[in-house]
Parts: sequence; C-alpha cells; structure tokens
Amino acid sequence: MKKIIWLFLSSFGIMFAVLSWLQESGFLPSDLGSAKGFLAIIFGTILYFFIPSKIS
Repeated sequence: MKKIIWLFLSSFGIMFAVLSWLQESGFLPSDLGSAKGFLAIIFGTILYFFIPSKIS
C-alpha cells in the first residue's frame, strides 16, 4: 500500500513540474491558479496507470 501511495504522489509531482515548465515556456497561461493542481491530479493519475502501476 505504501508503494502505491508513493508512486501516485510521485506521478502527481512529476506532472505538476511538467505543467509548471509548460507555464514558464508560455505554452499554458500563467494565471491557471488551482486549475494547475487539478490538471496535475488528472494527468498524474493517467501517468500512474501507464507507467508505475506496471512496475512490480
């Protein structure tokens, strides 16, 4: 269970960093606010199901 939580939080963190980078690059608007966290949860969940959940 600890591994699942750790991998999910890591996926969220990775996606939050990617979205922050996209904001700094100008691909996303700089006034996202809390929507960036919501997007990070959605994309982090997708990332979790594609990559870390398959690692044993």
